[in-house]
Amino acid sequence: MSDVLGALRRAVGNGAVLTGADAAPWSQDWTGAYHWTPLCVVRPASTAEVSAVMKVAFDARMPVVPVSGNTGLAGGTFAEGAIMLSLDRMNRVREIRPEARIAVVEAGVILANLHEAALAKGLVFPLTFGARGSSMVGGFLSTNAGGSNVLRYGNTRDLVLGIEVVMADGQVMNLMSELHKDNSGLNLKHLMVGAEGTLGVITQAVLKLVPRPAATATAMVAVASLDDALSLLNALQMATGGAVEAFEYMPQAYLEVYARHNPQSRPPFDTEHAHCIMVEIAATAPRDATPGPYGEVPLVGYLEEVLGDMLESGRVLDAVVAQNEAQRAEIWERREAAGSLLVSRNPMVNNDIAVPLDKVSVFLDRMNLRLAVLDPQAELMLVSHLGDGNVHYTVWPGNPDPVHCDAIMEAVEEEALALGGSFSAEHGIGVTKRPSMARRKDKVAVSAMKAIKAALDPRGILNPGKVFPD
Repeated sequence: MSDVLGALRRAVGNGAVLTGADAAPWSQDWTGAYHWTPLCVVRPASTAEVSAVMKVAFDARMPVVPVSGNTGLAGGTFAEGAIMLSLDRMNRVREIRPEARIAVVEAGVILANLHEAALAKGLVFPLTFGARGSSMVGGFLSTNAGGSNVLRYGNTRDLVLGIEVVMADGQVMNLMSELHKDNSGLNLKHLMVGAEGTLGVITQAVLKLVPRPAATATAMVAVASLDDALSLLNALQMATGGAVEAFEYMPQAYLEVYARHNPQSRPPFDTEHAHCIMVEIAATAPRDATPGPYGEVPLVGYLEEVLGDMLESGRVLDAVVAQNEAQRAEIWERREAAGSLLVSRNPMVNNDIAVPLDKVSVFLDRMNLRLAVLDPQAELMLVSHLGDGNVHYTVWPGNPDPVHCDAIMEAVEEEALALGGSFSAEHGIGVTKRPSMARRKDKVAVSAMKAIKAALDPRGILNPGKVFPD
């Protein structure tokens, strides 16, 4: 191993190869569920240095685990005895091009910093989630992250025009296209985005930007049922021409967990309600954003009109519309705290499923009945990106036995797939969901995936033990 460490130090410099206590910050995942001791942590500063690192690893047949912000929830950075390849020094926003509405960025750029760089030019990179202060470009591309704005802008894959990738043997694949249309062969970009570092190391990207909203309208809404919530979503989409950016479900049980961890916080309503929704709509057009003679913003008027109609019909039970940025931030904080609440207890059975929009309530009814039988002492930590059918059905089990926890996960998978859903929506597979891949993924699809892996990583060194079932 000393030969490998020496070759790595020659490739990137002594100070960029960390071992022992210096590597400790990279020795566990964000959830605290996985711990490991890497051979070393290598922190290259350029694509050329990443290429040199991969050549060393390829020749030595050493496993390499790429890591960015390390905010994943599926154990995707587990790296016992491996070279951890941290992209954190490759953190430059190379260009913001307002006319083309693109950003050219390195893989170590933190999402919040990208947000700030885009806003300085009057633009927005419309991917957002609670870990935006630490999540990096390479990580959210590698997991095809989702977040709260998928409803309007799509997953990460929909926001990428081009990427640069270092392959297992150190070759650099330049796919840094700025084109919206390119039909020149297989879409290798989409293959790499979401591959969790098992096919190559993403080092740069060309990302789409959108205009900064001129106005937003944000509210907490209590509904009688999730079917009524879907009616609210469809009514708002019709009234605003598809301007709903976020539509997030927070049941009362989640709000109680949030209140326990944030005793200084205020409840969203004076009365408790079983089903609570955070909704935000946004507009760039002056006709929707320009205040009227009495200061009224048309966009807010659209929201209040739809809510008023549904209050009259009894499908909306209560609603609070944010009147200023501080109130809007309070509403968002309540939802974006989900990640930190999720990891506040271990063990957890962390399910991240998706079902068709009109099947979310069916899934929850069925699964809640099964959970009551499987584990009467379990506590459910549930939130949902309701607008795209993504349900974070996390269980804190009454019995921590791994066999019992796996039985809960299997039950969730069964109910989701029975409704035409998926056992993984946005968190990726990593280590945690490899058993799910073996149980649930189409066998022909798994064979095709393994063939691609073997072709692009013939020595099996890129993030081994992740994604692909044995």
